[in-house]
Amino acid sequence: MREPICVLANAGSGRKSGARIAQLTEPLRAAGLKHEVRLIRKGALIPAAAQEARADGFATVIAAGGDGTICSVATELAGSGIALGILPLGTFNFFARSLGLENDPEAAMAQLLAGSEIPVAAGEVNGKLFLNNASLGLYPALLEQREAAYAKWGRSRWAAYWSGLRVLATYNRPSRMTLTVDGVVQVRHSPMVFIAQNAYQLEEYGMQEGVDLIRAGKLAVYIAPELRRWQLLGFALRIAVRMARPYRDFTLIGAAAVEIETRARRRTIARDGERETMAAPFAFRRLPDVLTVIVPVAGTS
Repeated sequence: MREPICVLANAGSGRKSGARIAQLTEPLRAAGLKHEVRLIRKGALIPAAAQEARADGFATVIAAGGDGTICSVATELAGSGIALGILPLGTFNFFARSLGLENDPEAAMAQLLAGSEIPVAAGEVNGKLFLNNASLGLYPALLEQREAAYAKWGRSRWAAYWSGLRVLATYNRPSRMTLTVDGVVQVRHSPMVFIAQNAYQLEEYGMQEGVDLIRAGKLAVYIAPELRRWQLLGFALRIAVRMARPYRDFTLIGAAAVEIETRARRRTIARDGERETMAAPFAFRRLPDVLTVIVPVAGTS
């Protein structure tokens, strides 16, 4: 691992106390590596902290947190050549798992210490990176409800699933969207467009056709059909039990770039579990090899 090393830890939620972070980063000290731990108390401050770490000349930045934290740090490191290490502390940790990192943070730190650097692609929407997926429509509303459920019951998969059912039960009507997919314009009425760039998450849900597109260097663009409320609940259930199929349950398109316009000039966009209001048009594209990421060496654990 290249020195000096900066550990950016999101201490705003979950089990990410200062004492816990100190315990997880002890192997860096034991290995004699020059490093600094910076605890971030509010998620909104993560981009600024990552910018500061980049300006301070760190050769490696380890992002400790969930997918949203990793995405925020990655956005600021993109194109810099600074090595990104990931210490998974979130609920799902899709990006970390896609790289072969253990879901257990102690084991993941051991993998980082013995790891190697590789170039990794990312998606981008209006200048902001996403590592797993980005979307507009129903999914950002689901994330808002999920955060409310986490605040009430704590972070768990069951709270996430329950919040999803609540959003679907209050769904009203689809949006009119104009999509320009690799230069070809089409108009759709859809409750949601979901754009994936990480094959691992799609594999978890048995969506092999999307996996094939991503491995071919494309974004996998999922367009939900125009559905009534009761139909949408069935659609969500088919996805949950891995029975949803493209061309029957939704439209799937492989694309290098997608631009979306809606009647609203500003919409909430979800990126790797975080929500942000952006101005139209919403331009999505794939950026090959934009990040330098530390991954496990085969046989390490």
